[in-house]
Amino acid sequence: MQDMIQNVRAYREKLLADPYRPAYHFAIIDDDGRPGDPNGAFFAEGRYHLMYLYRRRSTNAFHWGHISSTDLLHWRHHPDAIGGLRGDEGCFSGGAFVDEDGKAYLSFWKFPSKDPAGDRGGIALAVSEPPYETWERMEPIAIEGLDGEKWGSMDYTDADGVLHHLGCADPSNIWKRDGWYYMQTGNLITLNLYGRAADSPAEMRGDHVELFRSRDLKTWEFVHRFYARRTDNSWTDETEDDMCPSFLPLPAQRGGGRMSEKYLQLFIAHNKGAQYYIGDYRDEHFYPEVHGRMSWQDNTYFAPEALIDGRGRQIMWAWLLDNLDNDFGRFGWSGVYGLPRELWLGEDGTLRMAPAEEIRRQFYNPQDFGSMTVCGKAPLPVRSGELCHLAVTLRPEEGEKPGVYVRATEDFSEITRIYYDAAAGELVFDATESGSEGRRIVERAPFRLAEGEELRLEVFIDRSVVEVYANDRQAICRRVYNANPAAARGVGLLAEKECRFTAVVAHEVSPTNPY
Repeated sequence: MQDMIQNVRAYREKLLADPYRPAYHFAIIDDDGRPGDPNGAFFAEGRYHLMYLYRRRSTNAFHWGHISSTDLLHWRHHPDAIGGLRGDEGCFSGGAFVDEDGKAYLSFWKFPSKDPAGDRGGIALAVSEPPYETWERMEPIAIEGLDGEKWGSMDYTDADGVLHHLGCADPSNIWKRDGWYYMQTGNLITLNLYGRAADSPAEMRGDHVELFRSRDLKTWEFVHRFYARRTDNSWTDETEDDMCPSFLPLPAQRGGGRMSEKYLQLFIAHNKGAQYYIGDYRDEHFYPEVHGRMSWQDNTYFAPEALIDGRGRQIMWAWLLDNLDNDFGRFGWSGVYGLPRELWLGEDGTLRMAPAEEIRRQFYNPQDFGSMTVCGKAPLPVRSGELCHLAVTLRPEEGEKPGVYVRATEDFSEITRIYYDAAAGELVFDATESGSEGRRIVERAPFRLAEGEELRLEVFIDRSVVEVYANDRQAICRRVYNANPAAARGVGLLAEKECRFTAVVAHEVSPTNPY
């Protein structure tokens, strides 16, 4: 026992000393968070519950870790919700649902048993009752008309004898309407099998999901394709899949309250990261009207998961995929999430986003630098350039490219630049000089101010994580890996031409992770 205690203490101290481990962005506490998708999010009995996918090395199976919180910041760890069963390799991604009787259900993509006589792969459910401490695996769901199955794909013959190739991977959250339970399934496997060749049928290409329904959560029937993607590739292209889907009503305003009449479909394409559709939901179909992305140059912001809380807010998480190579082997842990992000519908019908307001409870030691005129680089004497929040307001002019820099060394040999490019209509995150490792690219997110509109940037610095929000309309979240993090704590303002910053405020941010 004493050896165990000493080992645990040594591990905690190792994590606390890790210069890349964030302090207030959720980080998987131990083991290999690759893949590290957030899964199974739900709100019940006054608590937020969130699952995280990780690989348990001791069993070589994929598990869902389980955490809960009352404030979205401080998380209690529970026993794993689901994992390997009877020798299988565990489970991949899925969603969660709370029924009227208070029972919570996890929908997930399970591996087949290694025993030929054991469970088949596909979609499965687990159920729990308050306080949601332990979960009972249900039998894999039965699907009427199922002819045959590959892992993540199945052949289905409808009542007219027509054969359909359906995805049975990454089930969405379940929802309920008019006595029916509904669930989507993702299409990566069917896209790989039937949609990537030059002569592939048009209906098998690109992102799509299948809709299933059930009266009892046990026997399900295929309904139809849930939505139609634009085949002109103006939103997504034929290489993109739809996985990790989340389908929820979209609030009409920040802070919750009433819902709009629109729904939000969050999902990933494995090659291009997190994205979304906003649209109408009627007659068991989803009709997308707006498309947007949350990664643009690569797939760093990945695997979105969302819930509706007790205030009627939609809150989402995403896994930051820009890990270092062999980070688990180097550091003993892997897996970081972006801040819990609130989503709502703007008056113009587009998506609004901001960090959940709870993060402001962690702000302390405010520094108000007032207003200042900047040309070039203007260092700010912030108390902490490692765990910091920076809010700036300014009126940019064409070509100025004003913004901030963070995680900079004294000689600026390493620097991360974040700025607004008015001419291009982009929010820019330049990591090309951020360090010697990681994804050193320029991320460009579409963003344009209206005439006369002020630019409001909020930047969150959390060791290797840097997250920026612009006017509640756009956000970028990435990781940067300085060669010497202790020497890269510089924070300041940027402008190519003389620019007036009307407000500049910094705060230290208190850690929320225990270690």
